[in-house]
Amino acid sequence: MEDIVIASNNKGKINDFKVIFPDFNVISISEIIEDFDVEETGDTFEANAKLKSEAAAKALNKRVIADDSGLEVFALNGEPGVYSARYAGTAKDDDANIEKVLSKLGGSTNRSAQFVCVISMSAPNEETVQFKGTVQGEITLNKIGENGFGYDPIFYIDDKNKTMAQLTVEEKGEISHRGRAIEKLQHYLEGDA
Repeated sequence: MEDIVIASNNKGKINDFKVIFPDFNVISISEIIEDFDVEETGDTFEANAKLKSEAAAKALNKRVIADDSGLEVFALNGEPGVYSARYAGTAKDDDANIEKVLSKLGGSTNRSAQFVCVISMSAPNEETVQFKGTVQGEITLNKIGENGFGYDPIFYIDDKNKTMAQLTVEEKGEISHRGRAIEKLQHYLEGDA
């Protein structure tokens, strides 16, 4: 079974990759390099994903996949965007982040939002390639569901009549922003791109 190294310490993301790549041994970079961290100084998902994948590929001297993802709420001018994980502070507290989004939206009737994921694949002596996936939804008035992580409990998907946090891991993998970006990556790896 071939290894795929993911430049992330986020257990939720690693689990998403494991579901979508069942034929590979998905490894978090933290299993290889303790305390691997790259400062996300980019102002786009693309820039941050590239920073992470290129730093990890250089450190390991092998092919690495990284992603940067987050929530964009249109009524909040795209916030939290690249600051999604640390929207309410550097502690990366999911509940505090959710409360900040709900508080800023207040009673607004424009609750349209999207999850965005950009996957970046880097390898020594190869040009970095990137793949983007999005999923459209609406922000709920309060948290619903126990699954997932991050903003999943307040992200409602009309087609499913559920929030992301009410979906099974498999259902989420089929429609998620990360799933869609990974599907593009899979086509690329199979030579279909």
